[in-house]
Amino acid sequence: MAETSTTVTPGQNLNPSQKIGLELVSCFRGRDVVLAIDLTESVGLNDEGRFRLRQIVEDSLKPGDSVYVVPFGKDLAIGEVTSSVNPLGTPIQFNSQSKENIDKVLEKIPFVSDPNRYGADIQRAELSIYQGIAQINQNRLRQNQSIKPQSVVWVTDAPLLTKAGITSQVWVETPADSPFRIANSPESQQRQAWREALQISKRSQSITTKDNKEYKLTVVDIAPTVQEFCTPAPGGQETCLVTPYLIKQLWLPGLISLLIFAGFVFALIKFYRLQKKWELIVDFEDEKTLEDQKCRLPNNKRIAIGDSDATCVDSIDTPGLEVRAYLERKGEKLYLVPTNPTNLEPIYYKDQEIRSRTLISSSKFTINCPDDRQGDYKINIKVKK
Repeated sequence: MAETSTTVTPGQNLNPSQKIGLELVSCFRGRDVVLAIDLTESVGLNDEGRFRLRQIVEDSLKPGDSVYVVPFGKDLAIGEVTSSVNPLGTPIQFNSQSKENIDKVLEKIPFVSDPNRYGADIQRAELSIYQGIAQINQNRLRQNQSIKPQSVVWVTDAPLLTKAGITSQVWVETPADSPFRIANSPESQQRQAWREALQISKRSQSITTKDNKEYKLTVVDIAPTVQEFCTPAPGGQETCLVTPYLIKQLWLPGLISLLIFAGFVFALIKFYRLQKKWELIVDFEDEKTLEDQKCRLPNNKRIAIGDSDATCVDSIDTPGLEVRAYLERKGEKLYLVPTNPTNLEPIYYKDQEIRSRTLISSSKFTINCPDDRQGDYKINIKVKK
């Protein structure tokens, strides 16, 4: 990803269709998972805390996840030079649930507190991490890459998502000179803006230490989102970021989905048509006293022409003592199949004697079953599919 010096700020509200589009873009792309670990001595991870962190790494991380380990105290303690490209440090790419990948993450997690770190400025950590993960997705938007859903796993005894202007009564460790003690400071206002800009949901698990102190493991899930900025453009137009991005990301999957859906509908119609029984209305042209005969013909079944046949679903009576031919249905096609090329009782279609399997090309057709004594015996057949 190319370096960029533009720091993201909270943007305009997204409409429902844009939110759905971003959800679709993020499907099956993995997640950003931030492990935010309080290094101050008041936390001091105990056995249960270590176990739960291992459990998260070993059981909940999935292939495609990008994992950021972000220790913090008064400030973030990432331990490497960061930039607007990687504001939370270089991620560990979790490509598979192999021991090698799991060990990479576990090796980077500080499982013990740092006695040199004190005074956890929790609201500063919140601002830095929430702005950082917003920056990561915004960079993806600018590079036309797929954004991801994001989660922050907080391990701290400090209160999260509190109101702006944190006092000693709310959290005693906030440094006295922290701008976050002032509700209307620029830093406090930025943190508040990010709380409102990101779609955050929170779940917590309390953990009690052997000293009967309590800290929490809290998972904050953030729906896949980016910041929208619409700017007036010449000609009464407006230039925006999100909708053009969604069009670029979703046109091919959308086309593929449309083709799959069309294929499914076609297959469903095809299946229905194959299951539907055809109705054959038989008009005996030379027998005015006979009523029209109606036959039902399922797929892969036959109707005998001439004498009856136990292998057929119905029969059409004609002069003579044997079966002259069969009307046989195969899928969407109807065939006239003579019983024997040397049959003494012939059958005609389109004024031609039928001696081999013949496709019936029309839904209305006439067959002739002549008899030596009576002459021509024409039958008009109409097929209703």
